[in-house]
Amino acid sequence: VQLQASGGGLVQAGGSLRLSCTASGMYYSIVTMGWYRQAPENQRELVATIDRGGIAVYADSVKGRFTISRDSAKTTVYLQMNSLKPEDTAVYYCNMKHTRSGTLYSVWGQGTQVTVSS
Repeated sequence: VQLQASGGGLVQAGGSLRLSCTASGMYYSIVTMGWYRQAPENQRELVATIDRGGIAVYADSVKGRFTISRDSAKTTVYLQMNSLKPEDTAVYYCNMKHTRSGTLYSVWGQGTQVTVSS
């Protein structure tokens, strides 16, 4: 399976960006798809995920500002980011967790840079 992410860029504080991530290739039963981010000198952290039932989970720092969604085929996940803050600056990574026969697989996309200027 491959994850292709897009949509990063440079935006002023208060602006918006939309990230997309599309899965292709062979994968098993999707458990979650979502986004993580990593700022310089920080650990990678969860931003938002959505499970196969459509239940979304958000980091407290982005609740009310970011919205995760997916297409009807459930192969593309989107992250709408509004009211962006300089502290949202990071490389954003798409992630898929899929499972077969009790084994959980985690796949990462290549990362897309989001930079928010003050």
